[in-house]
Amino acid sequence: MAQTERYLDLPLEEVIGDRFGRYSKYIIQERALPDARDGLKPVQRRILYAMYKDGNTADKPFRKSAKTVGNVIGNYHPHGDSSVYEAMIRMSQEWKVRNLLVDMHGNNGSIDGDPPAAMRYTEARLSKIASQLLRDIDRDTVDYIPNFDDTEDEPVVLPAMFPNLLVNGSTGISSGYATDIPPHHLGEIIDGVIMQMEKPTTTLDDLLHVIKGPDFPTGGIVQGLDGIRQAYRTGKGKVVVRAKTEVEELRGGREQIVITEIPYEVVKSNLVKKMDELRFDKKVDGIAEVRDDTDRTGLRIVVELKKEADAKAILNYLLKNTDLQVTYNFNMVAIANKAPKLMGLQALIQAYIDHQKLVFTRRAKFDLKKALDRQHIVQGLIKAISILDEVITTIRASKDKKNAKDNLIAQYDFTEAQAEAIVTLQLYRLTNTDITTLEEEAAELERRIHELEAILDSEKKLIQVIKKNLQTIKKEFADPRRTVIKEEIEEIKINMDVLIASEDVMVTVTKEGYVKRTSIRSYGASNGENPGMKEGDYLLGHFEINTTETLLLFTKYGNYLYIPVHQLPDIRWKDNGQHVANLVSGYNSDDEIIKAMPIKEFKEEESLLFITKNGMAKKSQMSLYQAQRFSKPLMALKLKENDEVVACMITNGNEELFIATHLGYGLWLGEEEINLVGQRAAGVKAINLKDEDYVVDASTFLKDEQKVEFIIVTQRGAVKKVPINEFDKSSRAKRGLVMLRELKSNPHRVIACKKVKRPAEMFTIVTEKNQLETVEVDQYRNSDRYSNGSFIMDVSTSGNVVEVRDEIDTTPKNDED
Repeated sequence: MAQTERYLDLPLEEVIGDRFGRYSKYIIQERALPDARDGLKPVQRRILYAMYKDGNTADKPFRKSAKTVGNVIGNYHPHGDSSVYEAMIRMSQEWKVRNLLVDMHGNNGSIDGDPPAAMRYTEARLSKIASQLLRDIDRDTVDYIPNFDDTEDEPVVLPAMFPNLLVNGSTGISSGYATDIPPHHLGEIIDGVIMQMEKPTTTLDDLLHVIKGPDFPTGGIVQGLDGIRQAYRTGKGKVVVRAKTEVEELRGGREQIVITEIPYEVVKSNLVKKMDELRFDKKVDGIAEVRDDTDRTGLRIVVELKKEADAKAILNYLLKNTDLQVTYNFNMVAIANKAPKLMGLQALIQAYIDHQKLVFTRRAKFDLKKALDRQHIVQGLIKAISILDEVITTIRASKDKKNAKDNLIAQYDFTEAQAEAIVTLQLYRLTNTDITTLEEEAAELERRIHELEAILDSEKKLIQVIKKNLQTIKKEFADPRRTVIKEEIEEIKINMDVLIASEDVMVTVTKEGYVKRTSIRSYGASNGENPGMKEGDYLLGHFEINTTETLLLFTKYGNYLYIPVHQLPDIRWKDNGQHVANLVSGYNSDDEIIKAMPIKEFKEEESLLFITKNGMAKKSQMSLYQAQRFSKPLMALKLKENDEVVACMITNGNEELFIATHLGYGLWLGEEEINLVGQRAAGVKAINLKDEDYVVDASTFLKDEQKVEFIIVTQRGAVKKVPINEFDKSSRAKRGLVMLRELKSNPHRVIACKKVKRPAEMFTIVTEKNQLETVEVDQYRNSDRYSNGSFIMDVSTSGNVVEVRDEIDTTPKNDED
């Protein structure tokens, strides 16, 4: 019969909170975080215990890994075989674990990130030092609990005869907690434990005299003693881990950088690949070849340099831009008293000391009970041998074994245990030599019992036993330190001028924000035709520029992007560029590039002049725009609400400025009227606008420049060319003079007012219906201010004009030009 269904009316948040709470408790306590006492996660503890129980120890032959994994899953850890095997593999990887807990035959992965062979191919056994974690587990040193199906018992924690958590470290992510404890040197940690155990008032500074810092299995150099001290004090801290490198000289005056140790947890193949990409992408000049010469004798990565390359500068660049140098963040969280806790060095050592005191106390109690029981038996045997004839007579007169025991107990005051030992005694034990042996054993037991009682009665003696045990382990297993500790974090200074290959390239910038640099060879092979672009996109700039120079991109929202040319992606002329959002993080997709400027050097005497839609003008020194960081958009000027940048120009401080508005006003003024301000300032009013008017264009020209002309295009498709002498020079914040004849119905409105830079210049007119028309400047005569120009298209069919673009000629120029 089906069980009656029950519906519980409970709030959703209560149910989810309860379920997630249970899940979190399980993840934290029984999966991802290590125990502060033995330094093991449950899966690791179960693997080691299963191998120990199965006799798969260091003094026996290797066994198939699959057998151990099966034992672990079947008896203790009902989870996926891959998670168990991966945990087992990690304990056998010499680049992950400072002192290996599992010895393995076969492919157990590599520092290059290669996966291990399947468990059916590999063989494993407990390592010699792992046996020290399990030593005396059968002497009642730790508590046991039933396994998942109550068929067997498993240990709650291992006796851990050495401080495994600090020696091998741990890493894990649980629910709401994560842990990152680095590996340390076995000898140093043991010295630290002994120091704190013998003198509980030991300070962190005292400990730092013996525990220098992390000791990674991959070696390397750790920088930042302050970070180590903070991590050991609070449980959280940060140090820099750097590869061990040296510069070797080759024949012919060339050099090479040789890397023999890399930072902990860095995948070597990815590191080599990244360094080779920097060489291939020409992000740094001077690297001839990057190769991995690692073999069975040790790790060796060689960065071969070109002749006369600056080895120190290239090494600094590699340290800064690859995983040759990484930051290691301490986050020393472990399970203490069944709860996750962030612990400093002293707290972790104390947790281990408390555990050891308990382990050795329990071991002493176990041994004492065993010795007392044996002493009782030996005393009975000695007494029996002293009255042997009577005992034999009594036994012979008895009906059976039980009757013999009862008679011995009744007649000679033997205990049950003593009587059992006497009746099971073998005849050869009744020789004269055996009584001597028993008396010697009795004396030895007496001495042992006094020793064990002294350990249990005296904390000092207990500490001496633990100390002796730790010193024995140190003597047998400690090896030389691998990681070098340096007090200060060395600042990496990079002189990019030394590292950048000086090369002339073609740079293109499109309106939609796609940029690229192209080699002169690729550009020449295409004869400058068909630069790669998305459909509907068009060129905003096309420059021949050197890789040591800079590209500034200004946007309508008052930002600018500072991009060193060598950082631009190297792409073929006919292929599309890369979007600036891939080069600069935080680029607003609503923003729009309005001007691209190649900058050779940021001169003090040059300025940047910005004109905004609402008629504001702002001028700042060019040198203020030389940025040190180029990872995000920078502020070019401060804009008021609903304003945007219309024009941006480089000036020498003494030029003339012409501003054109939508309603057809043109203002000519001297640039000196606009004062220099800071980079983040807003500027001053340049032109006085009518309510519905706004600035459409602005241009600068030199004071002595002859024959300055402008092409004016209206929304109705009318075009005219106007010389500057049609206007009178005015001053800042004036309205300007009209440039069009006012019509009562359907008046003309200015869409663009472009300065003519050369006689044969061309512009492209774009309409609402995306119809394009080309304006050739030399086809137009000069007009006066009061004409509305000549129509070049019928807007009734093509739609109003919405945009006028500069026609950029990308074909190679002849020297005569």
